[in-house]
Amino acid sequence: MPLDPYFAERLRVHRRYLLRPAGKTLRTALSTLRMRLLGLLRWWPSPPRRDDFRSPATPNTDPAPAGPPPRRTGGSAQSMTPRERHRAAALAWDRAELARAGTPGPVLPTEEHTIVVPGYPAVRVRIYRPADDDRRRPAVLSFYGGAFRIGGIDYPTTDAALRRRAAGADVVMVAVDYALAPEHRFPTQVEQGHAALEWLLAHATELRVDRDRVGLHGTSAGGALAAAVALMNRDRAQHPLRCQVLEVPVTDLTGRHIDLRPTWAMGIPALFVLRELRSIARTYLGPRGDARHPYASPLRATDHSGLPPALILTAEYDNLRGDGAAYGAALRRSGVDATVVRYLGVGHDVPTYTGALDASRRWDDQVIAALRALHDG
Repeated sequence: MPLDPYFAERLRVHRRYLLRPAGKTLRTALSTLRMRLLGLLRWWPSPPRRDDFRSPATPNTDPAPAGPPPRRTGGSAQSMTPRERHRAAALAWDRAELARAGTPGPVLPTEEHTIVVPGYPAVRVRIYRPADDDRRRPAVLSFYGGAFRIGGIDYPTTDAALRRRAAGADVVMVAVDYALAPEHRFPTQVEQGHAALEWLLAHATELRVDRDRVGLHGTSAGGALAAAVALMNRDRAQHPLRCQVLEVPVTDLTGRHIDLRPTWAMGIPALFVLRELRSIARTYLGPRGDARHPYASPLRATDHSGLPPALILTAEYDNLRGDGAAYGAALRRSGVDATVVRYLGVGHDVPTYTGALDASRRWDDQVIAALRALHDG
């Protein structure tokens, strides 16, 4: 199916995003080459000039060769690092996208807690309640997207989606504000997610949560974390979980299931996409990280039995569509109910545009319906 016109416009922006670092790299390489050539010319022996045969008694008034330019020092203590600037720009972009093409979330009662994670940084969670009453409801532990290195529960589109889904499904959404890479690398984020699950179940009564009706949810990188927490729960505690809802998830950081056909269809050089995906894996796992570890790449687990039923949503013009499809197939081979749905004509960030695209609204409705099913049975 052709790319939706709205996503075609977003694609033009995305192409500039992908080409900008490539252009910067090329300009840096050319500048470095130019400086090296100038350095060679500067110190290359020149033919002797008449002045070079002056009498030793004649003072040499030629200026001394200039050395390298002085190194800049100092600077404002408040100036941001490149990573901080990138995150600030991502937050500003997210705010603008919600205002331009998203759907604000309803006003709901919320509360925040900080959970101690032995051996790892403490993690903040925010609880969204459909109503401020004493009824015990199902709960969903949710992980946001952002390539493991940007994003957070304070991002406007993330907060809005959590509010919509808590209200629409009549469930308690528990959003995990996991640590970002590269400041904190794998397995920090998975351990924080597992600790949040244990905390949620241990405090179910006071949180007014039905501990027998708990599910997991994650988007993109958050999908990897939700799936990894499901595996870790099965391996450690085996608490009964009712579902896992994964939106455009990455499930294999080795890149084996990356599908480049959407890239070719959109006219984006595959090299740029592969470079970006490798950068994400290195940032999260570290230079020598094990992408084959099942908690990093849930698809790589040798056995997927005993995991909760899954709804996996993928997008036609998304390089991660193969990850979602392959993970659904792996779950089914192990006897786990899994449904994989591919939305046609849309890209990876389709959940964001509920204010502009009917496909995004239907996507949101399907997620809400899956979460509402926690009330059944």
